[in-house]
Amino acid sequence: MQLKRTLPVVILGIAPAAIVLLILASILYGAKNITASEIWNSIFAFNADNVDHQIIISSRLPRVVGALLIGAFLAVSGALMQGMTRNYLASPSIMGVSDGSVFAVTICMVFLPNTSPHLYITSSLIGSALGAGIVFGLAWCIPHGLSPVKLAIIGSIIGTFLSGTAHAIATYYQVSQNISFWYNARLHQMDPELIRLSIPFAIVGLTLALIISKSISALSLGEEVAKGLGIRTWLTKALAILAVVLLTGVSVALAGKVAFVGLIIPHIARFCSGSDYRWIIPVSGVLGGIFLALCDIVARFINYPFETPVGVVTALIGVPFFLYLIRTRGGAQRE
Repeated sequence: MQLKRTLPVVILGIAPAAIVLLILASILYGAKNITASEIWNSIFAFNADNVDHQIIISSRLPRVVGALLIGAFLAVSGALMQGMTRNYLASPSIMGVSDGSVFAVTICMVFLPNTSPHLYITSSLIGSALGAGIVFGLAWCIPHGLSPVKLAIIGSIIGTFLSGTAHAIATYYQVSQNISFWYNARLHQMDPELIRLSIPFAIVGLTLALIISKSISALSLGEEVAKGLGIRTWLTKALAILAVVLLTGVSVALAGKVAFVGLIIPHIARFCSGSDYRWIIPVSGVLGGIFLALCDIVARFINYPFETPVGVVTALIGVPFFLYLIRTRGGAQRE
């Protein structure tokens, strides 16, 4: 019990140093290795004619910052979904939320080409809400639809439908090459302007997550228990869904669909922090960012010097983890 109290503090305490080291490693290593002195010079004596300086400022720095943010957003989203539904398989990629965002971005690119980055973020948020609404709407209409396995099946079916429809539309209108970025989650194409525009939405989503964290802890014990503690469960769920939509929507707008981060990391955070979501949510955010940034570095060396989509690395870790959860915990909701 004492370890559960001190471990989250230790994780959050060492996180800044770990993040700085990850940023340095991400900038240093890739298809073209860069020296530490060039990093220093690019920050304090930037030279637009220096190729290394251009790579650092316009590519590698936005890439690692984007990976840290996206990992944090998806992990917090997964923690909220798992706590709200008491479903250990809940995550944005499995529940159709990410696929809804990809679907909406595809529609936007087909029918509103050459549009502003604002509209990509807006369409991704709308799609995220659409995916979540369809999946949870169907789950609440089906007997025991919120049980882990049934909810995962519904989410997979709806997600496959939305993703398949998006592919069909993109192929029909011959824009599949242009939108491949959103299907393959290529972090090396990170747009600094999109990162800047996504920050306000992310701040709102993270703030909501922290505000309702205590209520999520109560809700994770069961709806009746939460009501007995005076928690307005409908309001907590509504705010949690809003936070998930915001965080998942900006994540997909930034780099496309990244699977399994929102499934794996909340379980690790819960193992480290116990059952209190006031700790689980910030720890999930920190571990999620570190996890995705590490996966991105690993992805660069799988087929060196060519880039491998980071989703391949997260899937190699996430699929066995997903099967492990089903095998060890069965199909019932978390007690």
